[in-house]
Amino acid sequence: MATYAIGDIQGCFNSFQALLECCKFNPLQDKLWLVGDLVNRGPKSLETLRFVKSLGDAAVTVLGNHDLYLLMVSEGAAKFRGKDDTIQEILDAPDCAELLDWLRHQPLCHVDDGYCLVHAGLLPQWSVVRARELSREVEQVLQGPQYHDFTQQMWGSDPDAWSDDLTGWPRLRVIINAMTRMRFCTPEGRMDFHFKGEVNSAPPGFLPWFEVPRRRSAEAVLVTGHWSALGLKLMPNLFALDSGCLWGGHLTALRLEDRRVFQVDCSEGDSIGQAGE
Repeated sequence: MATYAIGDIQGCFNSFQALLECCKFNPLQDKLWLVGDLVNRGPKSLETLRFVKSLGDAAVTVLGNHDLYLLMVSEGAAKFRGKDDTIQEILDAPDCAELLDWLRHQPLCHVDDGYCLVHAGLLPQWSVVRARELSREVEQVLQGPQYHDFTQQMWGSDPDAWSDDLTGWPRLRVIINAMTRMRFCTPEGRMDFHFKGEVNSAPPGFLPWFEVPRRRSAEAVLVTGHWSALGLKLMPNLFALDSGCLWGGHLTALRLEDRRVFQVDCSEGDSIGQAGE
């Protein structure tokens, strides 16, 4: 049995299938860990969502910002942001309700055997145990009777920092923003949501979240995506796996048991442009 952690797919289904062939993935005995952003921008979001759902227990996925965006649009809480969105085919599909119900029952972070799978990152105040507790708070609302109301309140950049005193929608919004949108934060944990560039061009006073000194999640290995400008980055306590397939780069898998890297080039038709667009 092997566990393959895979970076942001974003509807690049052909690249995804090529990578699984490269890994010799066997769903009867292996597992996939997917860092979120299964959908949007790539050409085959519907096929990707259907396939991952069909894998059942052979796949563990966490929610990314594009996955949450799909849920928001489906509930009338957000409008399409641009011509590159590719979620309409999901909304028009006969199995749309089933797919979206499955999607909203996925976690924000998954913790197992010293690893933490999360789309973007964790605030420096949070241990992995605390992050999983906070993830459950969001999941309970996503999966419960307040789901529709929550989608109307989910998005926004305020507040931009965590406090244990936060309650209600602002509390849940900070948890989502950290786990699905964050790249840079201050040592105190105030997040920046605008800058998407490389590590060495951080806004003044901000650091990549994983470089904050004494962050409490450093005792675990975090498996993340979200940051294509960062590229593949492997550290003792961080596996950042978004290698920019959508932008013409690579789709990457990391076998957790021996940390072997598998990569495929972006398949013809999956790319939508150059990195940074």
